[in-house]
Amino acid sequence: MTASPVRTERRGHVLEVTLDRPKANAIDLKTSVILGDTFKEFRDDPELRVALITGAGEKFFCPGWDLKAAADGDAVDGNYGVGGFGGLQEMRDMNKPVIAAVNGICCGGGFEWALSADIILAAEHATFALPEIRSGTVADAASVKLPKRIPYHIAMEMLLTGRWLDAEEGARWGFVNQIHPADTLMEEARKLADHLASGPPLVYAAIKEIVREAEALTFQDAMNRITRRQFETVDVLYDSEDQMEGARAFSEKRDPVWKGK
Repeated sequence: MTASPVRTERRGHVLEVTLDRPKANAIDLKTSVILGDTFKEFRDDPELRVALITGAGEKFFCPGWDLKAAADGDAVDGNYGVGGFGGLQEMRDMNKPVIAAVNGICCGGGFEWALSADIILAAEHATFALPEIRSGTVADAASVKLPKRIPYHIAMEMLLTGRWLDAEEGARWGFVNQIHPADTLMEEARKLADHLASGPPLVYAAIKEIVREAEALTFQDAMNRITRRQFETVDVLYDSEDQMEGARAFSEKRDPVWKGK
């Protein structure tokens, strides 16, 4: 039996997800389905608060769609699983923080996978591109997301030319949060994951739902939905023990103890 292309490890409230599919960590339909099941379990597990995704090895984070598998019959419009390609970019109600630790080449669907995270950390040698134009197809998720995340003209240049960017340029345009030496990348990513895991999960959920839903709303409509408690996560938060705990901890000048309820 071959090893699973997806490795997971629970560290307290953090789930580490490692794409481990030699030689390049490309994603085929089977791997995408496994990733979708993995992220669904993460989303639905009340004990898990943060996910950290990375690629195995030192050269590749993920180059995206497995073209060899496609040549062998994987359909580009096939069943990617519950969360869409990579199990994350179409996962409904993902109201927990996700960190990507990009440890090498990150292109095509792999770049879209990283863009599905909330925070991106990159190794100094990491590189990014959307080379789909050269293979006669469209970077669909990136075409939707990237022009909203970075300057329009830079996003369009990446989409229309397939030009490669290094980690420094990625940080300059705003899609890379931090750059670290390769040998300390995971250490720094774990520190950040642990920091987030110590925070208020109900507040994180409200933030993620508001940010996601507000994309299709005017500012005033979004504010009205918040104040009227029409977001499920906001309604849960405002009636929660954690809401009271935050106020008590502040008045008592101590660190809050978050229960997620």
